[in-house]
Amino acid sequence: MSKIDLVNNDWVDLVFQGRNQEYGAYKLRKGTSRRNVISIITMLAAAALIYLGISLKNFIEASTQKVAVTQVQELSALEKPKEKAEVKQKKVEIQQPEKVVERVKSSVKFTAPVIKKDDEVKPEDELKNQDELLNTKTAIGALDVKGNDDKDGEVLKLKETVAQPEPKPEVEKVFEVVEQMPSFPGGDKALLEYLSNNIKYPVVAQENGVQGRVVVSFVVEKDGSITDVKVVRSVDPSLDKEAARVVKSMPRWIPGKQNGSAVRVKYNVPVSFKLQ
Repeated sequence: MSKIDLVNNDWVDLVFQGRNQEYGAYKLRKGTSRRNVISIITMLAAAALIYLGISLKNFIEASTQKVAVTQVQELSALEKPKEKAEVKQKKVEIQQPEKVVERVKSSVKFTAPVIKKDDEVKPEDELKNQDELLNTKTAIGALDVKGNDDKDGEVLKLKETVAQPEPKPEVEKVFEVVEQMPSFPGGDKALLEYLSNNIKYPVVAQENGVQGRVVVSFVVEKDGSITDVKVVRSVDPSLDKEAARVVKSMPRWIPGKQNGSAVRVKYNVPVSFKLQ
């Protein structure tokens, strides 16, 4: 079997020898070799490109898998619980301060003479006679003590505590003028009616023809109650007493207010006494 040469075109001349070479078939066959070479080169180039693409794809997939495996390993390492560090506690010994023992001499209680009934005197408070006090080898003190150092110790004394005075309760300020002054329930008219209906003219003042106007001062508390009643303008002791009594018997007032809050307010009321 003869070898086929795809590049050499000599066979075309042999085939078309003595024939019309101007015919299109001669030219077509004459270019067959060139087309075959171009086709072979194209196929080889396409194969090389396909191979290169497949290799590149495999390389990228391998790199991606490697990165994914690395990330998984890192995540698994993060998810692992950290080992707790063991902390060993050292026992600290606290040294207790040494107790200082007070050195005290033995002593016999000296009781000052006080006149009391026999049943009110305790055995330890009974008076010791002069011989007992002179013959004792212990010190004389404010109480009977069994000491621990009669040579260098000291006589035990009673510790006196000074009573502190009790703190005085803070007294809230009393205002004389506030934004909203206190008022009698029903107003000034109701106040005058209350005073005229409740005043009892003292008989002594009537007999002596005493009359006048007594001015009474008082404090309206935050709850409306009346306190600290005083006569600031006197006429007669009997009239002063009656005026103070009537003011103390008044019902609760409407308290005064400062900055929207109820406060204590001082108030003056004139109480008139007139003979018919």
